[in-house]
Amino acid sequence: MPHHRTDALLRRENVDRYDDRDDIRTNLIESYDRLMAFVSKHLPDKFYLEKDQRISLRDHIFREVATNLLIHREFLQHYPAKFIIETNRLFTENSNKPHGQGLIDPANFSPFPKNPVIARFFKEIGRADELGSGVRNLFKYCQHYSGGGSPELIEEDIFNCIVPLTPQVTPQDERVISIIDFCQTPRSREEIQNHIEIKDREYFRRYILQPLLKQEILKATIPDKPSSSKQKYYSIKKK
Repeated sequence: MPHHRTDALLRRENVDRYDDRDDIRTNLIESYDRLMAFVSKHLPDKFYLEKDQRISLRDHIFREVATNLLIHREFLQHYPAKFIIETNRLFTENSNKPHGQGLIDPANFSPFPKNPVIARFFKEIGRADELGSGVRNLFKYCQHYSGGGSPELIEEDIFNCIVPLTPQVTPQDERVISIIDFCQTPRSREEIQNHIEIKDREYFRRYILQPLLKQEILKATIPDKPSSSKQKYYSIKKK
């Protein structure tokens, strides 16, 4: 498989290039392990109970994404596979010999192994489920992990898998700690943005300020007029 390669990228702040990268050019088993390690490094593992047992939503979802990317690829094509984490989604791309066209409906589709020997091997070593069940589990667990969002599997010459993500910020994040400290005194949007050195106003508003307000880490001084030019924000947590 001379063209076997998977490019794992994190794009949250530097969207033109990347914030982190793993250029994976090794065997399929090690490729799987490195993809899952990349996921563990950059995505949260949310608490979830199933039949009184805690399970890892992250592992259930991205185990399926990683195995699909590896075992259903058209390995003779030069197109490098991509595994990209962004702020509001994770998506993959890989060359493909399509068996049908368009969006895959989990309630009405016929599983078709692209590389049956590889698929059978991954099932035997416990890295893949029975054909078809993994897709159904992907849709099932995404509802809980993504706040009700559903993945998209698109069957074309380039196969796409898109998993929606819910942007999260936590008080433990170094940048959030800095904002909490800075906003002990009410600050404007511009002041906070300059303090953490974020130039893109829309990025700051959507992926930093709004989640902080939603999680009530910050409060608005004029809550009834969110777009007021006099609006400021203060931390309700003490230093």
